Amino acid sequence: MRIIITALIVFVNFILQTTIFPLFAIQGVFPNTSLLIVTSYALLRGSKEGALVGIGAGFLMDVFFNTYIGFYTVLYLAFGLLFGRSQRSFYRENYILPIIFCTISTVIYQAVLYVTGFVFRGEGNILYFLFSVLLPELVYVAIVTVPLYRLLFGINEWLELKEKYKYRLF
Repeated sequence: MRIIITALIVFVNFILQTTIFPLFAIQGVFPNTSLLIVTSYALLRGSKEGALVGIGAGFLMDVFFNTYIGFYTVLYLAFGLLFGRSQRSFYRENYILPIIFCTISTVIYQAVLYVTGFVFRGEGNILYFLFSVLLPELVYVAIVTVPLYRLLFGINEWLELKEKYKYRLF
């Protein structure tokens, strides 16, 4: 049941992120909800499930939007593994840490895209990148993280409760 619901969340997010969310862009920037879901699942469920969600979300991005298969898959896999390590050391009900981790993952994600996309081609205008891409996306991510994390937290609690009482006889 958990696998089906998680795959459905990743797939529906991919559909929404590629079709509807660009309509809500501010200055041409909208949050990368796939990255937020990978980071949130890593914080809620640990490295293994965070990595699996990262592989699924990254593979969808690679297949539909990238010429190289594996770039986003490896990147999202790394985020799932990296942020899943701290799963045991915080309270899942706390919303401050997911906001911090999602903004850190956005900074690292955008830095990797900046280096691979612009610097290697010789078009590295760092001020344009900082003020036109990174800063608006960080603000947007900080705002979107709370409701998205709350939704995933509620789904995770419901699934854990269902799994807990699945094998109970009475």
